[in-house]
Amino acid sequence: MQKQVPFQEAIVRKYPEPVAIALARAPNGVVNPITLGWVMPTSFEPPQFAISIGLTRYSLEVIREAGEFVLAFPSVYQLEEALYFGKVSGREVDKLKERGTPTQPAVKIDSLLLAEAVANFECVVVGELLTGDHVIFAGEVVAAHVNEKPLPRLYTIGPNHLLGAAEPKKL
Repeated sequence: MQKQVPFQEAIVRKYPEPVAIALARAPNGVVNPITLGWVMPTSFEPPQFAISIGLTRYSLEVIREAGEFVLAFPSVYQLEEALYFGKVSGREVDKLKERGTPTQPAVKIDSLLLAEAVANFECVVVGELLTGDHVIFAGEVVAAHVNEKPLPRLYTIGPNHLLGAAEPKKL
């Protein structure tokens, strides 16, 4: 039996969900990462992802200006970085440099991949939609990368609470 409750009470029941990190090169040349909880695949052909970024976030203007982004799905070993990338603005700080985050060049776009992520997807922005206090970007995947090791994924169990999945097992 369902009972009606305020939105803020019900929304926490959707967890756990995947954590992702979007990276885009700012006009000053610095690649800026932001941790996101609102991410989803939207198409197989062509492959696309949608990401949602708050109107007040520096990353919003960076992705708009770049017209492209990398979408990385972090491993459990990137928990501290994921928290940092979500809390600290890249407006005055080079977050990747501050954390010493291992990266490698993207192949098809002007950005970086997170070397220790489970997977990275290079995306070109093909659409944008204002949705209240957030903007949704649709990105078409132009290149995909996976880690050579089977790393466990990072999930969020609520705002500012991250949890790792179990080691992947082969079926």
